Amino acid sequence: MKASELKDKSRDELLEELVGLRREQFNLRMQQAIGQMARPDQYRKVRKNIARVKTVLRAQDIAAAKQESAS
Repeated sequence: MKASELKDKSRDELLEELVGLRREQFNLRMQQAIGQMARPDQYRKVRKNIARVKTVLRAQDIAAAKQESAS
């Protein structure tokens, strides 16, 4: 997942993506706890994707706040 792909999405789509990534992170954490994790690198990738989504959401919030203050 690239940040440029995320910038094209709406706020609702990003929030849905974030919820999905959180669920995936939880499932991976449970797999890791019981020792059944097939690909340990997936956990790190999911964490980075969550950070990307949060960054884009925050940037959208800042842009919206600037537009409101300019009006």
